[in-house]
Amino acid sequence: MFLALKEIKFSKLKYSLIIGIITLIAYAVFMLSGLANGLAVEFKQAIVDWNGEQIILSDDSNKNLSASQLTEKNLEDVAATKKAPLSIYNGAIKNKNDKINIILFGTSSDAFILPELLEGHQPNEEHEISISKNLADLGYKINDTIKMGKDSIPMKVVGISPTTFYAVTPVIYSSIEDANTIKYGENFTPQDNEQPMNAIVTQDKATKINSSATPDLAKLTIENFIESLPGYAEQNLTLNAMIYFLFVIVTTIIGIFMYVLTLQNASIFGVMKAQGISNGFIINALIKQSLLVGLFGISLGFAIAYITSLILPSTMPFEVPLQLWSIYSLVLLLVTVLGSIFSIRTITNVDPMKAIGG
Repeated sequence: MFLALKEIKFSKLKYSLIIGIITLIAYAVFMLSGLANGLAVEFKQAIVDWNGEQIILSDDSNKNLSASQLTEKNLEDVAATKKAPLSIYNGAIKNKNDKINIILFGTSSDAFILPELLEGHQPNEEHEISISKNLADLGYKINDTIKMGKDSIPMKVVGISPTTFYAVTPVIYSSIEDANTIKYGENFTPQDNEQPMNAIVTQDKATKINSSATPDLAKLTIENFIESLPGYAEQNLTLNAMIYFLFVIVTTIIGIFMYVLTLQNASIFGVMKAQGISNGFIINALIKQSLLVGLFGISLGFAIAYITSLILPSTMPFEVPLQLWSIYSLVLLLVTVLGSIFSIRTITNVDPMKAIGG
């Protein structure tokens, strides 16, 4: 360690440059992972909040909630301890001069998937809704009226639930009947037991699904359903691939820098060998140098990324996954050390006689 520190102090500028590059790459890794985690949370948070085990869709929906078409009578085709009907409506509401995209979930008034409320009560009367806090933060409050659907149906806000998202969109809950009125218009009048819906969510595993149900039914675990959300897997794959490429870049940069520094110090290494210092001692010093450089750079990148997360706007989907950041820190440290290993052969090939003679 003494030799490693001596070399770093002697070549401050060179090692500061390496530390700076590692800091920037570590910062990029942490910011990308925070963005990936934030987007993932905003894609699936409402589904996680259901605390369900399975979701039943129509078989021809290709695991797409909006494409699934069921009716209330399909509830009888599913045997489960607790089950909740679910209808979804994608729309927008006006907020002063702007429009805000929203997701409306319709369900029964006693459904287990309804979120706990911060204030107010659950929708239990016609034209009542509860909204998530991220929507309330935009200016909506209890007893406000929000017009929704093509017929601008007035819906009264009676409850506010914790912040949540579905597909990066604020969430509203209402009854199945109101969701269908908003979706299909005020003149929509379904027959008894024919109220349209999109899915059935079960709190435990469905013990039986009627094989003769119309339409054909398909069940998914909540985890599989989340992975099937449009764009969810592709988004995570893209951002994670960028992070993995950064690991490769770190390894390459450290390898090049250490190789160049090793070549520049070849004569010094030759003199050290002539004095009886072993290859192992020199290699150990080189690895410790890269370890120290990696620790400094990664720690600095971690700190800057964390401070940045505190000043980002609340509208930006960013979550700090400290456990994941810790794992990435260890990986970055590992690839930093790995990059220095490329210089080992150069050290072992240094001829002490040539170094002295040169």
